Amino acid sequence: MFDIACYEEAQSVEHAIELMLAKPKARLIAGGTDLLLHIREGKLPDAELISLHDLTELKGIELEQDGTIVIKPVTTFSEVSSHPLIKQHLPFLGEAVDTVGGPQTRHAGTIGGNICNGATSADSASTLFALNAQLQIAGPSGIRVSSILDFYKGPGKVNLAAGEILTAIRISSENYRGFGGHYIKFAMRNAMDIATLGCSVICKVRDGNIIDDFRLALGVAAPTPMRCFKSESAVNGQPFSEELLLKTGQLAITEVNPRTSWRASKEYRLKLVEELSKRAFREAYQKAGGL
Repeated sequence: MFDIACYEEAQSVEHAIELMLAKPKARLIAGGTDLLLHIREGKLPDAELISLHDLTELKGIELEQDGTIVIKPVTTFSEVSSHPLIKQHLPFLGEAVDTVGGPQTRHAGTIGGNICNGATSADSASTLFALNAQLQIAGPSGIRVSSILDFYKGPGKVNLAAGEILTAIRISSENYRGFGGHYIKFAMRNAMDIATLGCSVICKVRDGNIIDDFRLALGVAAPTPMRCFKSESAVNGQPFSEELLLKTGQLAITEVNPRTSWRASKEYRLKLVEELSKRAFREAYQKAGGL
């Protein structure tokens, strides 16, 4: 049974903001793949819901004149991974969202919901961190833009004030052009499971083997998704080598703070950080054209 006390369908973003201000306890719902589970489990009794599902203004993927790729939040995972712009420019993001759940979840779940639920295990988050994604947010005071690096405030907590809604994920051309990337999800099962650890690496390569603009982002390695800036600084400008891979993994484990849970111990997650950082780096290097 779903204990739902009130359900409203927003007719526009402005209408959704009005409804949220009128019903401060209400939760936004689009795909509902996470939220409905919480309701069914009794974690949200007498739930009040505001649906964004039918808002076409929050769906789709566009390429702006300056090269910025705009992903609307109510775009499903399947729509993201199959979109021509993603396949051409951001295949590693498509790769990441294709690891979410099973086919049914990917057809219903949305990339905006994946970010806004605040989970460190969100499969899209680490790659969006590596891409320096900017989040466009609408609210009672108008529109503001936040870096995704500043959006996560803690487990299940994001930087959305009362009445605010994520309306776009923006990725500028300088943050994707020339990059190769790779995402690895380590989970207890191959499908229908959340990440024990997620690792995303993107980089550029010049002169055949010199690493440019290396970025390493992790999920479930801390209370929120995170970037490994110390590791990135150590790698940038260096020629690719097995020694550099080893150094990257060793540095990465000094930057993270994973916890012990029933899925894995802290010590096991540290081993995963070290190993997956190396594997994702190797794949990203090859996809960026490294020799």
